[in-house]
Amino acid sequence: GTLVVMSAAIRNWIKRPTGPTTTPFWGPVANWGFVVAGIADSQKPAERISPNMTAAMCIYSLLFMRFAWAIQPRNYILFACHASNEAVQLNQMRRYVEWKGSDAGKAADRIAAEQASFAASAVSDASKIK
Repeated sequence: GTLVVMSAAIRNWIKRPTGPTTTPFWGPVANWGFVVAGIADSQKPAERISPNMTAAMCIYSLLFMRFAWAIQPRNYILFACHASNEAVQLNQMRRYVEWKGSDAGKAADRIAAEQASFAASAVSDASKIK
């Protein structure tokens, strides 16, 4: 009775074009690593966030959300994975922007500018030595 119906449902799920024996299943499952890493990174200081990499991850996930929706059959696992990653990455970008506008972010900019100026003058002075 119930066992036969359940085993038929499981067998049908396994044989689907996006079932657990296919790349369209395991690729998105592996991509959940991006989401887990992003969540873990949300516990780190905001000054360690790379805005360039975060923006790249946002674009990447947007493109793959579109791809997952456009292909047939639709890959809902891939779509959910990249929608989740998009949310995580946008949160990281929000954290970075808030930090950058804070007093700590402005101080870090001043220090970086001073270091760059010092390095440039050191190179200039070194080039004058004969």
